Amino acid sequence: MDHQGQFRRAALALGIPDDEVSRFIQHLRLSIRLSGGSSGVPVGQFGGLPRVPVGMEWPSDGVSPLPFIFSVDCAALPRVDGFGLPADGSLLFFLNHEQAAATGERRYGRVVYVPAGTDTEVATGSTDEAFVGEQYDVDATLRAEFPDWFGADEDDEDDLSPFQQQLAGDLEHDLPHLDELCALANDLWPPDNGYASAYIGGYADGEVIKSFAEQTLAWREKIGEIVVPVAKWYSQVEKETHRLTSEWVSLARFPVDNEFYYRSDGGFVIRHDDLAAGRLDEALSMAELIP
Repeated sequence: MDHQGQFRRAALALGIPDDEVSRFIQHLRLSIRLSGGSSGVPVGQFGGLPRVPVGMEWPSDGVSPLPFIFSVDCAALPRVDGFGLPADGSLLFFLNHEQAAATGERRYGRVVYVPAGTDTEVATGSTDEAFVGEQYDVDATLRAEFPDWFGADEDDEDDLSPFQQQLAGDLEHDLPHLDELCALANDLWPPDNGYASAYIGGYADGEVIKSFAEQTLAWREKIGEIVVPVAKWYSQVEKETHRLTSEWVSLARFPVDNEFYYRSDGGFVIRHDDLAAGRLDEALSMAELIP
């Protein structure tokens, strides 16, 4: 479905100028919200034993099997503008979130793409509930997402950095109908209502992208490509983070049960170009544990 076209037509019907709608759409992303317990059409499975290609071994970190989180049927998911998921086949997500959070190593997370038509079987080799979890089906709805600094009100502006405040100020100047546009987006694709098992697509976690920005700048300095004065390091990191936000997308985000932490989140991020080219093995796992 042409969601951008749907939004544009609705905004124009409200009398909002087309050029303003175009600028707003540049910041609008849709994520696919997966949730269980409803009567919608199932698009995926959380927990249980996944279906994998015949003969495939259970994914591991080289020593131990990786916990299976969930799988989705790509053909059953709603299509989202600019988000290059495979048109068919299935995606399987495996993640040891505790080890991923502790070490940051890629080997603790894996995304497996199973092309349509592949002979599959129910996976074997890991029946421990720690690696499979409770099984249930999920359905899909769409949710509008914006950058963290987007549409901040006066109370929120104090939490923004000077660079983000400048972005927010420029946005308000360029989009006189900002409030109406945000309200329209949230009417078409409502915010969360109840518990979500996972989100596919949308904006990648800001802290993850910031870490990429720091690594990128540090590497460019090391090879002598740039020199960043210490006093300007933070502002350069913010600018690089802003640039990289357009290159990266969240492939999946999900809460993970953990009795020892207040919050435990996991997920995967990937470059738009790698996703569009089907390079799912380039997805990077991420995890966060909050005591």
